[in-house]
Formats: sequence, structure tokens, C-alpha cells
Amino acid sequence: MTDTPKALGYAFPAEWEPHAATWLSFPHKEASWPGKIHEIYAPYIEFIKALTEGEKVCINVKDEQMKQEVVRRLVAAHTKMDKVQLFIHPTNDAWCRDHGPAFLVNSAHKKHKKVVVDWGYNAWGDKYPPYDLDDNIPTLIAQHYNLPVFYPQIVMEGGSVEFNGKGTVLTTTACLLNENRNPHLNQAQIESYLQNYYGVEQVLWLHEGIVGDDTDGHIDDITRFVNHNTVVTVVESNKQDENYEILQENLKLLKKMRLLDGSPLNIVELPMPTPVIYEDQRLPASYANFYIGNAAVIVPTFRCPQDDVALQILEKCFTDRKVIGIDSTDIIWGLGSFHCLSQQEPL
Repeated sequence: MTDTPKALGYAFPAEWEPHAATWLSFPHKEASWPGKIHEIYAPYIEFIKALTEGEKVCINVKDEQMKQEVVRRLVAAHTKMDKVQLFIHPTNDAWCRDHGPAFLVNSAHKKHKKVVVDWGYNAWGDKYPPYDLDDNIPTLIAQHYNLPVFYPQIVMEGGSVEFNGKGTVLTTTACLLNENRNPHLNQAQIESYLQNYYGVEQVLWLHEGIVGDDTDGHIDDITRFVNHNTVVTVVESNKQDENYEILQENLKLLKKMRLLDGSPLNIVELPMPTPVIYEDQRLPASYANFYIGNAAVIVPTFRCPQDDVALQILEKCFTDRKVIGIDSTDIIWGLGSFHCLSQQEPL
């Protein structure tokens, strides 16, 4: 693979590295929040407002009518509109982490400091068709910036991979080896794609994701890098809970892992919230689905005592920026939260 991003010196930066912008796709699909979509807009706008304190927010909207509606909501919330840019890029759904562009950087490149990797997208194993508009988003954004685009021709979602910015990516076998993604590829072949198209050296594997996660085990609901050698990972204290054994198994794996320099991971344990159940369905509520912006870390909260505990733990991890909790109890009915909804564009 001589013409891959890695061969050309590009790599995917860690999320805490400086952003040019955060990309979002404004929610409009009622089937993703049946009976509740109107209740998610207040916390979603709060999320945008918090981000504009430190960076530009670029929002994909489906048409001019939606554009005007989004502007109305943002202005009503006293958002810094000079930090917001709207693009008429029609989408099927709101999960920009998974359908948005993967921006890679190479500061030494004379012409193109940034490139876009446009992975294939199939709505988590063809669960929620149609997804053709979502699948086209990375290329539309790259065309706007006149950036080169790489097409690996395999399915990969942004929420399934977690980076330390120093050559390591963390992922799960439950998602990346699922037969509903790339059944023609084995683990070694998938590792090769990750290395060549994200510009990493090392792939570390956890196993299962949390109960209720319809993505088949995205890493961004369980374990996140907070610096180059430290992860936060969610654990369940109730031994009777369905997540207890799953998360203990992942914790054991993390303790055995070694980074490229041979050093172990620093592991910080995050609690799980009280189970969030709606219409008899266990939802994938997790404090690990936070988003690291330039000025703030936005953390989903769930109206339970563990909220404050999780926020305090994350405040110790991110001493250089504000940690803000935003109620995600309604948003999580869509089976994702702030990290799932966003994708960073590095400087």
C-alpha cells in the first residue's frame, strides 16, 4: 500500500489536540427518537453552545428550511453565531461520529496539511437503511475544502476506534470482527487497514461493548484515552448487572496491554450510571461517551447520583479545560450521545 495516508506521512490526531472545528449532522430522523425527538433539541443546542466557546461548529443540514430552523434555535439560545457554519449536506441521520469524515494531518506536507478518509458506512451492519446520504458526507466535506480523499473501500465507524495520538488505536472485536461489517476480512487484514488509513502502528483489542449498544460494541461507550498513556474505562459496581462481567473482562485486558514503548496503560475507572430504561429497553447510557472540545469536555449525564462522581473523575483527567455535564437522558433514547453525534476536524 504505497499511496495510503500512512505511507504519505498522515495520521489521525488524538481528540484533545487542537480542533479547527467540530462537525455535526443536525438531528431530524424521528425514527431514531420515536416519540421524543422534540425533547432532544434543548440539550443538543446546549452542546453546540458549549462548543462555540472554544471552536467553530460546522453543522450539516438537509435543506434551506432546516437551516433557518437551526439558526432560529441557536439564536434563541444566545449562541455565538460567528462560530457556527451551516452546510446543506443532506443526511439520513445525526450520528456524525460514524458517518462523518476522518481527518488526518501531516503538518510537513507542502500542499495538503489535511486529508479526508471516506470509509464505507452501512448503518452498523445494515440495521437502519437507507444510509446513502450519510455515506456521502465525508466526500462532500472534503470537496468543500478541496482536500484529497482516500477510499479504503471497507466499512469503518468513527465510534469504533479510539486514538492516543502516539501510534496506538484501541477498538473491539465485537464490532470490527462482526460479520455484518467486513465479512471478507480477518483480524490481521483489518489491522492493516487501520494502520494504513489512520496512520497508526499498533492496534489494541477489547472484547464486548455495553448492553443496549446497537453498534455491536463501539469503544466510545466503554474506554477512552484521556492522554497518550491513560485511559478511562467504565466499570459496573453491581455484580448482578448485565454489564458487570463484560466490563470486568475488558478491565482485565486493559491491565495486560502495553503501549509501543512497552509501558502499561494508566487506567482510571469511571462508574456506570444507574440503568436507563425506556419503554422496557435498556439504553446504552455511559459516561465514556464524552466529547473533548478545545475549551470543554462535554459529558452526558443521566439524572442519577453517579453523575457527580463521573464529572469529578473527569475533571481530574482534564485539568486544562472545563468539564461540563449535559443531561443526555432523552438523547440516549437514540442509542448514542455527544461523542456519537460529533466528529472533530483538527487544525
